Amino acid sequence: MGEIIRSTRSVCPVCLRNLPARLTREEDGAILLEKSCPAHGSFRVPVWQGKVDWESWLLGTPPLPETLGRNCPGDCGLCAEHEIGSCCVLLEVTERCDLRCRFCFARGGESAREPGLDELKDAIRDIARQCGGPLLQLSGGEPTLRDDLPELVRFAKEAGCRYVQLNTNGLRLAREPDYVKRLADAGLDIVFLQFDGTRDEIFEVLRGAPLLAEKTEAIRVCGAARIGVTLVPTVVRGVNDADLGRLVAFASEHAPAVRGVHFQPVSYFGRYPGAPKAEDRYTLDRLMADLAEQAGIPLESFMPSRCDHPLCGFHASFLIEPDGSLRPLSSITHSSRSRGCEKDNREYVARHWRRTPDEEAPPAARSDEMDFDTFLYRLRHESLTLSAMAFQDAMNLNVERLHRCSLNVYDRGKIKPFCAKYLTPIE
Repeated sequence: MGEIIRSTRSVCPVCLRNLPARLTREEDGAILLEKSCPAHGSFRVPVWQGKVDWESWLLGTPPLPETLGRNCPGDCGLCAEHEIGSCCVLLEVTERCDLRCRFCFARGGESAREPGLDELKDAIRDIARQCGGPLLQLSGGEPTLRDDLPELVRFAKEAGCRYVQLNTNGLRLAREPDYVKRLADAGLDIVFLQFDGTRDEIFEVLRGAPLLAEKTEAIRVCGAARIGVTLVPTVVRGVNDADLGRLVAFASEHAPAVRGVHFQPVSYFGRYPGAPKAEDRYTLDRLMADLAEQAGIPLESFMPSRCDHPLCGFHASFLIEPDGSLRPLSSITHSSRSRGCEKDNREYVARHWRRTPDEEAPPAARSDEMDFDTFLYRLRHESLTLSAMAFQDAMNLNVERLHRCSLNVYDRGKIKPFCAKYLTPIE
């Protein structure tokens, strides 16, 4: 057994019973989450692999107080123990889907249920009332299967949702430019595009079909409609973890239509092919180390999530140089690693993922001698953001992280942390 470095709470991955848990450090620097259920035995799962210094990354975040977290997630909604409000709220608008992906947190396509338009408008009003103008993410299933999606986007803006983001596989966007124009005219700000890599073989394994050409066309169509696109790869060891550098290069080549890449190390909830082994785990620090090596960027470029728990994600901003390389902006745009609130995070996301209006470029200047106007222009039109969200599943759930979740899901009147809403027992 390794050195115990932190106490927390978790759940049994079989029965989801709330349990005490501990984080332990192995001799090689790896951090494991350990817990034991009286009915189903003991479990150990890697949560950090020693590629980045653990203490430095935590930013002095205090551990979960011993008296808290004993009812999580239970019948969850944001309670008095929750430490932060909602930056982004996800609303499922359909359970239908035109793909059947191996990994899907929402089990898309297993049901044809679809809420009515009035039911969804009531939900949007309630989200705006409870969360004070959040970034609303319309999700599913595949939300573009709804013909009335532009009406929902327009209504969300009128109801007080500050930004609207679409979580999509992009297939209808590629095939129907007029549909994309309707979404743009309704006020859609961001397309969160499922995009796992730069080779069809990757899509065939994860999504069941060779989709690279159609997804690239979706980027082109959204770019023409001036909707910002963020690429969202699910990273699975042995499938696309060696393609990260090429994916970053692809994103840079397709800027400014593509505004960023938001990596999601695979988690095991919803639909997934089988219970994971320890070697299947792809931790946040390994993702950063692999990105740094493959994309040729400094490891120090990555910073912890601005308002969630530091172990939940990272962000990094870059200027795209004429030769395609990335110039880190962390030292320019962030004076410290201080935490922000959910509103700060929402505006950060909007600044980096939305498209800005066309404008005339200032007189050309050498990149190492930029005046302020040139820098601002390049920041708006020649930049790229890399970020990640390491979702939790029943094996690695850490209640300490759950208490500081600003990515929430609307579920029958309740605002729930994402990882609590989609928590799935292993079989």
